[in-house]
Amino acid sequence: MPIRWSALKVSEAAEKIEEHFNLAVEPLEQARIVAREARQIANLPQYIDQDLTRIIGEIDRAIGGSQFEPIGRLRAGVESIRRDLPEGAVKGERESAKHGTTNSLI
Repeated sequence: MPIRWSALKVSEAAEKIEEHFNLAVEPLEQARIVAREARQIANLPQYIDQDLTRIIGEIDRAIGGSQFEPIGRLRAGVESIRRDLPEGAVKGERESAKHGTTNSLI
């Protein structure tokens, strides 16, 4: 039984999500660097250090780069979308699109 939704459109949406995600990675990496440097401020109160640690952890979870979150949850989500697409569905839709569509006479 053929699928009723477009695997190609889902695949294209995943690509766009990843493009936007990639634009956000560099600023988040810079924010992580600043937060790590801020943790080195002399006589920093523990409650401020905890806030900075939480920020670093959230960035790590989002974009990866730590030993606990090597790829990040955002990138893992896009990869999950790609894995969940039926095998060959995107390629099949691309092939069909090359040949155009015809209306059925029935």
